[in-house]
Parts: sequence; C-alpha cells; structure tokens
Amino acid sequence: MEPEAGQNPRGSCALRLWVAYPGDLSDPAIEAACAALLDDAERARAARFRFDRHRREYLATHALARVALSHAHSLPPDAWRFTVNEYGKPSPVPECGLGFNQSNSLELAVCLVAQPGAQSGSAARDIGVDVESLARAEEIVPLAARVFSADERAQLNALPIAERPDRALTLWTLKEAYIKARGMGLSLPLEGISFLFEGVDAIRFRVARDIDEDSGRWRFCRFDHAGHRIALAVDASAAGELEIFEVRPPLGTPVRLMIGPLTWFPK
Repeated sequence: MEPEAGQNPRGSCALRLWVAYPGDLSDPAIEAACAALLDDAERARAARFRFDRHRREYLATHALARVALSHAHSLPPDAWRFTVNEYGKPSPVPECGLGFNQSNSLELAVCLVAQPGAQSGSAARDIGVDVESLARAEEIVPLAARVFSADERAQLNALPIAERPDRALTLWTLKEAYIKARGMGLSLPLEGISFLFEGVDAIRFRVARDIDEDSGRWRFCRFDHAGHRIALAVDASAAGELEIFEVRPPLGTPVRLMIGPLTWFPK
C-alpha cells in the first residue's frame, strides 16, 4: 500500500476518502494550526479533553473534515461551519451540495466526501464511514448479542473461534457505516440490519422493510489501512471509483494512496 506522490485531489472523481493521523499533532505547532481552523465552540470542547491523545484525535478529525471539503469547494478550511440533525449527523452550513461523513480512532481519522454528479444528484450526500482499530476485534465479539442480528450471530458462531474477531469487526464497521449514512445513528434497531456472508467473498445486505424501504439503493466497501478496518456505505449512484488521499499532518500536502483493488457489494 505505497502512496503515489504528486497526485492532485482536485478532479472529476465524485467520491474521496481522506485519512490523517492524530499522532502527528504531538508537535505543538501542528496542533495549534489544526485548532485554528475550528470554531470557538469546537476549540472549547477540545480544551475539555482530559488526555492529550483524545484532544488530538478530536482536533485531527475536525481539521481533516475542513481540509477535505475545501478540496471539493472554494470555501477555505477555516470558513466551514456545521449543523447537526437530531441524531448528531453533521452537515455544512450553508448547504453546498457536498456530502461528508467522518470517523476516528486514537490513531486514525477518516473523512468521506461525495460530490454529486449528473447521475447521482442529491442522493450522493447519503454516505457513511466507520473506522476501527484491528486491535479492537476481540472486544467486539462479546457484544454480538446486543449489536448483531440472529442470522449474523449464527454465521459468527459457525466460524472457528480464531476467525470470529475478524468477522465481528467487519460486521460492526459495516453496520456503523450504514446507520451513519442514514443519519439516524443507533436509533435504528441493529437486530433488523444484517450483513450475511455467502461463499468466499460475497456479502448480502438485508434490512427489515420498516427500517429501510429502499435497501437496494446501498453499496458497501471495506478494507484495511494502517492497522484499521474502514467501512463505507454510499448510495448506489455514488459507488464506483474511490480515490483515497493521505495528509500528514492534517494540513499537509495530499498524497494519493493506492489501495486495492476495492470491491463494492452487493453487485
């Protein structure tokens, strides 16, 4: 997964994933530069974190979102403002036609940006991303009864014990990406949402009709990067070429990462 240098993130691709590393903010000058992009309320919240690592995680994630959005729009990074819906999903203010979603861990921050094209229209704004450290896989298995459907648990329990953590991590990140794309978070009943494995690579998405009347519109993707699993959920009209850019530090020069091949499902 070597980066390809000299790539310009401005172009025709409608879907881009941006990655940054909170650890880069251990340099006080870099941390201050990231904090300068945020609004007063966000800086105040960052200041309330007790531990440095959590503050840097927050700052890196919110700075990255602004940088990513500004590569798809003329607004400078420090000019972005956001509102959140009743479930906490953010949207740019004023409305600019872009979709974005962000996720973070202590060591990796990600931001997915969708720019609606002629075919996708406003549906491209329905996107979600989740990132989890591979080291957390063991912690998710005991949560299966609370977060996985009966069919997911049956498939999980049928696996050899050594393979269950990896499957649990995949299920969790996919479900998180989907509920974030819906903009309703954990208000959606996780029991009614299933990702079922068929054969070697095929994954079938199944959701109760009272949760989603148009489940066929969604496409999903998952892959590993820098010790983390990343899952994406997008409207089918937005699924296709995905460009991935790394910025180190979050305000640095973007470098395109060649990760793949990436496969969207269901086909």
